[in-house]
Amino acid sequence: MKTDQIVDKRVTRFIWVFTAIVFALVIVLHELPKMNWQPSFVLFLPKLNAFINGTVFILLLTTLWAIKMGKISMHRKLNTVAMVLSVLFLLSYVTNHYFSVDTIYGGEMSGLYYFVLITHVVLAGLSLPMILFSYYYGHLNLVHKHKKLVRFTYPIWLYVAFTGVLIYLFLSPYYGIA
Repeated sequence: MKTDQIVDKRVTRFIWVFTAIVFALVIVLHELPKMNWQPSFVLFLPKLNAFINGTVFILLLTTLWAIKMGKISMHRKLNTVAMVLSVLFLLSYVTNHYFSVDTIYGGEMSGLYYFVLITHVVLAGLSLPMILFSYYYGHLNLVHKHKKLVRFTYPIWLYVAFTGVLIYLFLSPYYGIA
């Protein structure tokens, strides 16, 4: 049986549908009217999101080390933790943006901030299906397909995780300012 035949078309369809739903949700979140009230825990979500992004960044560096050392089991476990954290990040991000107004950057490095923000947003969107397919191919032990896709996916995911922390650091002085 060819390796391409192992890939379940339902999973492939799910990845594309999930990606489309996430894109739509992120776009709609910025267009929805904001709530008149905000649960107190929402104030901590930007910091939590930065913590999750920083943890994913460290996990991604560690998972690269693990695979270079031939520690395949550790590599798989670390990637699974990174995926779970990314789902938690997505839920936290959606919750935060549902209840909070957008925070405006008011610093002097606006050119750098907007470059980081725009590249982060664009690459986060483009990388989502790539990350999901990379993880799926690794799960199926389709090493050739996994390696081929990860060559592009890994540095993008690493950049998105790192710039997520940078964006928090840029915006942290301005949270709570209307």
